[in-house]
Amino acid sequence: MTLTKSAQFTVGKLDAGMAGLLTDDYQLIEFPAVLLPKGVVLGSVVNINVGRDKEAEKRQRNEFRELQEQLLLEFGTKQPQAPVIRIEHTTQTWTIIEWEPLDLASAELRSLHLYRDGQRMMQAMPSTLEAANIIRAVKTTGLDVDHDYEFKIEMRTSAGVFFSNTVSTKTHTLDNLSGVCVCFGECDSQEEVENLKETIKRIGASWTDQVSLNVTHFITRFKTGSDYEAALHYNIPVVKPDWLLACEANSKLQPAIKFYL
Repeated sequence: MTLTKSAQFTVGKLDAGMAGLLTDDYQLIEFPAVLLPKGVVLGSVVNINVGRDKEAEKRQRNEFRELQEQLLLEFGTKQPQAPVIRIEHTTQTWTIIEWEPLDLASAELRSLHLYRDGQRMMQAMPSTLEAANIIRAVKTTGLDVDHDYEFKIEMRTSAGVFFSNTVSTKTHTLDNLSGVCVCFGECDSQEEVENLKETIKRIGASWTDQVSLNVTHFITRFKTGSDYEAALHYNIPVVKPDWLLACEANSKLQPAIKFYL
């Protein structure tokens, strides 16, 4: 329903943007000139109808209320979830911490930080949400042999700071070779590779067909291939097969430097 009221005015001033309208008792009001009819000049008498559209008011209120509810649902009820982490791999001197895909709702990721035994570390971490949900793991090195550690992740967002659960791990002793994970490059023959795999089984280690974050050593006799280049990129020790045989013979982890290719 629209309620209207009409009033009569005399044009007393006319500019490009605003018109000065006079009432019968010579009160001056300003009115947008663009809303006046064409042909209006100084001295013209105009009737202006002012109406209140209650239906439009109701519709706008409903639309505004729906927008508020939508904003509340999207930004007011959903909050970022604290990271969930776990230990993926541990060796004598390093460990890998993995996390579930990060859920930030509508917030923005500001930064990720790794804590070791309650102390924030200068550890390189993914800087964007996209990168964090693609990589989803970090390797922290320089740990002591046969030592207990606790780790957690701090996630700073535009909606606040969130800490992950705390995970514990113990680095391996030198005679514990279960953390050794090797990837093979080019060897003299496939028979040599198969024999090396049998050695890996006997010492309780593992192998993989592709260079990844948890590979501890790259075994090869030749400096060729994409996996060799990947091992160099990730600073993985590139050693001769003799290194693995020495580990078995001595029943403990051997320094890689003596067997570098």
